[in-house]
Amino acid sequence: MTSPLRLSLLSLALSSILSPAAIAQSNDAVQLDRVTVSASTSRIPDSAAALPNTITIIDRQQLDQQLALTQDLSQVLANLIPAFTPSRQKLTNAGENLRGRKPLYLVDGVPQSTPLREGGRDGHTIDPAMIERIEVIHGANALQGLGASGGIINIITKRAPRKDGETFHDVSVSASVAVPREDDSAGYKASYVFGTRHGDVDFVGGASLASEGLYYDGDGRAIAVNDVQGDLMDARSHNLFAKVGWNLDDQRRLQVSANHYELQGNNDYRTVPGNIATGQLATSAPGSSEGEGARNRSTSVVLDYTDHDLAGGFLQTQLYWVDFKALYGGSYWGDFWGDGRDPDWYDQSQNASEKLGGKFSWSRGDLFGMDLRATFGLDLARDSTYQELVYAQIDWVPETTYESVSPFVQAEWRFADAWLLTGGLRHERGELQVDDYLTIPDQRTVPAGVKGTRYLVTGGTTKTTETLPNLGLVWEATDALKLYASYAEGYTVADIGRVLRGITAAGQRVDKLVDLQPVIADNQEIGLDYDDGRWLVHLALYRSDSDLGSRLAFDTATQTYAVVRERTEIKGFDGSLSYLFSDGMRAGLAYARSEGRYDSNADGRVDSDLPGINISPDRVTAFWEASFTPSVDVRLQASKALDREFDLRGTPVADFDGYTTVDLLTRIKLPVGTLSVGVENLFSEQYVTYYSQSTPRNDTYTAGRGRVLTVGWSHRF
Repeated sequence: MTSPLRLSLLSLALSSILSPAAIAQSNDAVQLDRVTVSASTSRIPDSAAALPNTITIIDRQQLDQQLALTQDLSQVLANLIPAFTPSRQKLTNAGENLRGRKPLYLVDGVPQSTPLREGGRDGHTIDPAMIERIEVIHGANALQGLGASGGIINIITKRAPRKDGETFHDVSVSASVAVPREDDSAGYKASYVFGTRHGDVDFVGGASLASEGLYYDGDGRAIAVNDVQGDLMDARSHNLFAKVGWNLDDQRRLQVSANHYELQGNNDYRTVPGNIATGQLATSAPGSSEGEGARNRSTSVVLDYTDHDLAGGFLQTQLYWVDFKALYGGSYWGDFWGDGRDPDWYDQSQNASEKLGGKFSWSRGDLFGMDLRATFGLDLARDSTYQELVYAQIDWVPETTYESVSPFVQAEWRFADAWLLTGGLRHERGELQVDDYLTIPDQRTVPAGVKGTRYLVTGGTTKTTETLPNLGLVWEATDALKLYASYAEGYTVADIGRVLRGITAAGQRVDKLVDLQPVIADNQEIGLDYDDGRWLVHLALYRSDSDLGSRLAFDTATQTYAVVRERTEIKGFDGSLSYLFSDGMRAGLAYARSEGRYDSNADGRVDSDLPGINISPDRVTAFWEASFTPSVDVRLQASKALDREFDLRGTPVADFDGYTTVDLLTRIKLPVGTLSVGVENLFSEQYVTYYSQSTPRNDTYTAGRGRVLTVGWSHRF
């Protein structure tokens, strides 16, 4: 529900500073007067100003620049969005957030995240070679349903040529190595994407193959592989993608797409734990662990149908199926069964999620003779998730099914040449179903006789109903200056799987254990955008509160994370500016600051800092790029993460020593194709990652990557 206080704050914001759908692309993005995002992101087709929020659009040119340095999409996002947490440089993206909350990952509007059993793998379900652009909406919103408490990251796949008879072939190869050179640090990547259009039919298809070697830090030490959560290094991946479209006539289109992505750890190295007390870093040593390397495997099929003239409006429908499996590294459980059959049991867990869904919307403009567009829609979703122990062949988290029916209405009204009002409501009706199940054997040894006991948990159904509003106002003060203010609510559910797998007592019932009450995050934002062709400026202030938030807390006794429901408050600032010099040279600077607090003692007041796994460090990024000749361009970019301290009710509990990294990229147009030479961490800065410092554990206390040289060649013909 929207409280009077929230409405009063919004009214104050609207009366004081109003703006356009702030298209605050990355601090070096080329900004147009009215930039639009796709209907798969905004849910409104042909939106003149998209949404009154901070929006980052990473186009293919920017992607090509960043991918010449790294193939890690989390790293790409962090390089271009200061409000995004520095990448962990791992397969897991647990702890990576946007404005202090988890974003919802989408591919062409299809959800990739698995909130029922958050496994931290949703950022790696498609290869970057298949991506056309990335659209990011900052801040909580309910436009796409469950999971967008921190914002939306919508990955848009490559599209066919626009003109009939056109064909393209995209070929790309690259290789990378640590500098100074280490033989086992070498990696490679090759991809091919084909697109064509003939008559009413178009097609895009592609394949990629990649392998990553071992990572080394600035001092030349092998960085520790993450044995359990999974790693991007010492791994190989492949991707197959296809999309075919059929224009039934001038107004109607049918499209089917399919994607299969797999990343598999080689399991050639094992972790040598560090020692936080002495500052000793965890490293890698040759030698495989028992079992398989960690793996991501994602397969999806999507059917889209659009009609641009149905009852005078635009119909958009989408049906999707996503099958996702995330295999984690294993560990030794001791006498797992409690009966002595195997005193040193080894097992691995795997999250498995199947999503079925449908998105339906109809939009019509020029209503009642006004510049008014309304969109009516219905989202249907079914997410079934479980976590199994592979060798024991039992479920650690039972199959948990969440079904939702969510009608919504969204509108935008340009009531004057310079003013745009947007608003909408989404009504979420969700139901969680869990059958009766047995827990895994109790691993406790005290009191005597407990170890090995399995408990019957009575299943049940819990329901939730929420109505989530959004409201915004845009003022295009001049052709160059736009201001905006907005209020929006987003929601997700707490990690239910962590609760269901942690039961150690008899007689438990699901409907008494699971709190399905969603995490409602309300995002209030005011901002400014200025673009006169040379200066590009974006400023935004935001506040995000949750009366019943969801915080990950580390349990030192079990060495695992638990979900804690507490009041949380986050506030912050995003700002960027860039200048285009007369000779085509461009330089820019961006800054993001956030402060997160939570109520640690349930007295209704926030009193402690959110820990590092829940919030980003303050960051400054800068870039300079120039074209020295028509065939040679250079980009220099830097990122500085600032020091941060964490306290619990005024008592320091952790601190983070900031660091600065610099990257250099050169692109040279050859007679055939383009040669790229990228150097990540140019000065080989030795630093301990933000996650390792703010969430210290001996086995994951690791440094970041040192200097890495990547050489690539690409060509479209």
